[in-house]
Amino acid sequence: MSTPYPFTAIVGQDDLRLGLLLNAVSPAVGGVLVRGEKGTAKSTAVRALAALMPEVPVVPGCRFSCDPGSPDPACPDGPHAEAAGVSRAARTVELPVGASEDRLVGALDIERALSEGVKAFEPGLLADAHRGILYVDEVNLLHDHLVDLLLDAAAMGASYVEREGVSVRHAARFLLVGTMNPEEGELRPQLLDRFGLTVEVSASRDTDERVEVVRRRLAYDDDPEGFAARWAEEEGALRERIAAARVLLPRVVLSDGVLRQIAATCAAFEVDGMRADIVMARTATALAAWAGREEVTADDVRQAALLALPHRRRRNPFDAPGLDEDKLDQTLDEAGPQEDGSDDDDPDPGPDGGGDGGGGVPPQADGDRTPPSASQSDDTSSPAPESAPDTPGRPAGGEQQPVAAAEPFRTKMLSVPGLGEGAAGRRSRARTEHGRTTGAVRPQGALTKLHLAATVQAAAPHQRARGRSGRGLVVRRDDLRQATREGREGNLVLFVVDASGSMAARQRMSAVKGAVLSLLLDAYQRRDKVGLVTFRGKEADVALPPTSSVDAAAARLESLPTGGRTPLAAGLLKAHDVLRVERLRDPSRRPLLVVVTDGRATGGPEPVALAARAGRLHRSEGTASVVVDCESGYVRLGLAGELARELGGTAVTLDELRAESIAGLVKDVTAAGRAA
Repeated sequence: MSTPYPFTAIVGQDDLRLGLLLNAVSPAVGGVLVRGEKGTAKSTAVRALAALMPEVPVVPGCRFSCDPGSPDPACPDGPHAEAAGVSRAARTVELPVGASEDRLVGALDIERALSEGVKAFEPGLLADAHRGILYVDEVNLLHDHLVDLLLDAAAMGASYVEREGVSVRHAARFLLVGTMNPEEGELRPQLLDRFGLTVEVSASRDTDERVEVVRRRLAYDDDPEGFAARWAEEEGALRERIAAARVLLPRVVLSDGVLRQIAATCAAFEVDGMRADIVMARTATALAAWAGREEVTADDVRQAALLALPHRRRRNPFDAPGLDEDKLDQTLDEAGPQEDGSDDDDPDPGPDGGGDGGGGVPPQADGDRTPPSASQSDDTSSPAPESAPDTPGRPAGGEQQPVAAAEPFRTKMLSVPGLGEGAAGRRSRARTEHGRTTGAVRPQGALTKLHLAATVQAAAPHQRARGRSGRGLVVRRDDLRQATREGREGNLVLFVVDASGSMAARQRMSAVKGAVLSLLLDAYQRRDKVGLVTFRGKEADVALPPTSSVDAAAARLESLPTGGRTPLAAGLLKAHDVLRVERLRDPSRRPLLVVVTDGRATGGPEPVALAARAGRLHRSEGTASVVVDCESGYVRLGLAGELARELGGTAVTLDELRAESIAGLVKDVTAAGRAA
């Protein structure tokens, strides 16, 4: 076993180390989510924590780590007779992003079932992690079906397995630690709320600190055991401090005044549910024990809020986590003296007290506030015609400043027709490794998902001929059957947005951005990859290459300027290039092309004919497409509809995008193409 990097040798990252240590003192805090850029010691710190955790007494031979002092009466390996327990180190169990459902929760022991005729349960990672640490690196990339199982176990403290004739329940209480890079996409809100604390980490910009990081890492790589030995004394002292804090923890007093401050803080920041209040109380208590005190102070409450609330007050995926510390201090001051339960005479300052919550909430994500803009008073006129020459004082190409998006709304699902085989998600129908079983087939290569009933059925008629004499089933290779399953896949949703002068009227572009933002929110919820191509002036640009970070796409959309001619063909051809590259990188992920335009094409020779040819190029490759028609006014030319017919897709207006009539919008692209 390799020597882990010492926890005390980590340079800086105070919040990260504190969050992990508080969970070591009080596992009831509920784990920690570590967010930050790559190369910031996230995984190193988590793995180093295991060496500091106290040893765990277990029942000898129990695969589910039962406590000998109070064994689980429902343990599958029980009942356990009274016996002296044995101590072992607390486990750190890593859940790989690509793990199977069987590996996580356990499953029927197929080998014993077929060879011995015995129905036996083979434990999974949740059983291994009981009374230890369950670590998920890149937790935001975890498949949805695994997230659901993890949520159930974290909520109930137990894992229930009901499958393939197996019915098992076992305890699964663990310290959940996850690390993630926000650039790769955000977590589902349900899983985000399961983490007690969250910390943001970033690389230091201090030269001396960076030098020390490199110096220590090189020394560790050259001689891991020697490096660990040099830090053994500090590690031992920290381990003793954790043990002392655990002993002190039950004696820490949480007064009614402190509870009032906690409740007032959670209410002021409008967090959902009551879990935040409970986590804050446990965190503040752990902070006091860590400091060697028997009473929680206002400073403990403040620090607990900074760790427990930022990830709980996000209203949508595009909000950056964070707290307004001035507002936090004001709330604590106002709630502090009111230990007698008297009401505050001050008027309600309203949601967030007028502050921004330190979370960088984009204006378009909050329908109750309209951001002040100089454009409201000094630029209310319509944009100049696309062909207008550049004039002094006007940006080149008629470019106008970006406008804020309108309030997002809920859209109906857009899906790719047919049955795909892409990555697990929530958009289009697909053959997947996980989902409902729809049948069984002979395996074409390695067997990955055994269909037990079909295998037994195939082998049963041959048992007498094969000379079966015992309980076990005589199975040949030809008897094995692969389960076929159907679920949902995530797609690549590529937005092609017209940012030309014909779209530049401020109110109109605001509505367009609001529609695209709504579709981005839908893509986030359905676990899609997204990309953004914009076109204006003389060319098209890839504003955002395909990525899982939907909030990055929202940020690029927010800063999108408008103006100039409408090179529609260039936008479609640029999208074709992007899709061609992505097909090589990930051939199983099917694309959905969303073109947001009024359908006009200007600039260059025969722009309309060239745009039509570009559309037919997408249709010839079977790309599912939707054209969001942004044309407005009493006189409509229907150009977006013509473009949709060339693409072999469907056109929908901005108004229809939020209407009930768009259910199944992309339901038959092939038929639409034939009709065109």
